[in-house]
Amino acid sequence: MHKHILIFIFILSPLFLFAQNTTPKYSNEFLSIGVGARALSMANTQVAITDDVTAAYWNPAGLLNIEDKYQVSVMHAAYFGGIANYDYVGFSTAINEKNRMGISLIRFGIDDIPDTRFLIDDNGGINYDRIGSFSEASYAFLFSYARELEISYKSKSKETQTKFTHNLPLRLGANFKIIRRVAGEFANAWGFGLDIGVQTEIRKWKLGIMGRDITTTFNAWSFNEETFSEIFAATGNQIPVSSTELTLPRILLGVGRTVYDKNNFSVLVNFGLENTFDGKRNTLIKTNLVSISPSMGTEFAYKNKVFVRGGIGNFQQITDFDGSTATVLQPNFGLGVKIKGLVLDYALTNIGEQGDIPFSHVFSLRIAFDDKDLRFMKAKKE
Repeated sequence: MHKHILIFIFILSPLFLFAQNTTPKYSNEFLSIGVGARALSMANTQVAITDDVTAAYWNPAGLLNIEDKYQVSVMHAAYFGGIANYDYVGFSTAINEKNRMGISLIRFGIDDIPDTRFLIDDNGGINYDRIGSFSEASYAFLFSYARELEISYKSKSKETQTKFTHNLPLRLGANFKIIRRVAGEFANAWGFGLDIGVQTEIRKWKLGIMGRDITTTFNAWSFNEETFSEIFAATGNQIPVSSTELTLPRILLGVGRTVYDKNNFSVLVNFGLENTFDGKRNTLIKTNLVSISPSMGTEFAYKNKVFVRGGIGNFQQITDFDGSTATVLQPNFGLGVKIKGLVLDYALTNIGEQGDIPFSHVFSLRIAFDDKDLRFMKAKKE
């Protein structure tokens, strides 16, 4: 009996730990996985170069790079041997030439978790028919808006003293997001936050910055004590109380450039830096104030229709049994095919620790269309 009680507590313990510590490390970490197989295959280096509907997640300012009036994207991935499922769907539409909006939904969940609270019947016997199940799921709803501005500045030629006027494109974007966390009938939370992103180009360089949870995201947790208080009291565990979990801001920086574009071939190289401020993490650069995780991605394109991608990131230090340390990294690989308004992307990646965790196969589909496509579909239906 005690064995099953301990399993039940182990499954829910992360939620209860959050209730006791209002600023936990890795809060709402399911929102750090990323969306879109293209991005995942390039080690999430998208802040400066994102140019499709997934920009609502990576940097909402990048929505203004979309050339189509409408775009829809979907993605599904199974992680940790199929235990966890990760799903994404996004939609974006142009308001006018300088304004665009988007809506996104992200779900990360573990379903069919055994509920063994009632495994032992009133007579002390084991009754497997009394085993139920529940899901632990995290949802994020993103409402995105982007606007294009233009900054003008003047410069003078040293040789001819001629004055020139330069126009610097500046794209601004923001996300208002709603977080919903559910752990069966035991606990649930609502959260609210704000992201702000900026993109620009200087000569051939693409630059981007993304402030995620810039105002700090607040998750208000409530617990149904009736569902677990008896078990917790019997095992000497502290019964959690409703509280607020805080997700501290993080800053993502990106820079990218097309280094080769001739004879139907092009090569895009980009770099990213993720800066977190919730304590010292296992990253390449870490202090008590900030932890910095660098990454790099590359995309080879042929006629802008066939893509081969790769990336490295998630640098970590691992300590062996003999006390020695080694720096490891996570490689990623991907492919993409574009046929008119349809894009199919694939990524071979691993969001977990290096070692025995298997690689994950990720597929995403993106469809672009405009008003004439809608008129054609409507006429065909009639």
